[in-house]
Amino acid sequence: MTPAELALDLQFGEFPGAATHKALLQRAKVRRWMAAALERPGEIAVRIVGEDEGRALNREYRRKDYATNVLTFDYTRDPVVSADLVLCAPVLEREAREQGKPLEAHYAHLLVHGTLHAQGYDHEAGERDALEMEALEILLLGSLGFPNPY
Repeated sequence: MTPAELALDLQFGEFPGAATHKALLQRAKVRRWMAAALERPGEIAVRIVGEDEGRALNREYRRKDYATNVLTFDYTRDPVVSADLVLCAPVLEREAREQGKPLEAHYAHLLVHGTLHAQGYDHEAGERDALEMEALEILLLGSLGFPNPY
């Protein structure tokens, strides 16, 4: 898969430690990670949020009252992938620490993961779909210089 063209809107909410995440997630780096996972051109907004905003969005859109690591809102898939990704910084920090991996690697994984979701990949649709998505994530992250996230 060759990287596709990506129009990226990168946003940061207000939350404790936001400056650290903003410094880590430089636009060119985020664009490179996500473009590697795109199969066609994309227009994707990425918003990095705190626990309160993440929880409110998950509650409103998924009826789950907790902050999750990534939410994908996909709008169109063809001819252009159009989506919003919301990543909850405190959740990613906690998961990276628990999994013993660098925060940057975890962000790369979940940005690739969310970008695949925006194109219709679904690890919750069944075991075969989950294995396909995981294998693709491993391949893409490897091509970007990151180890197997699983």
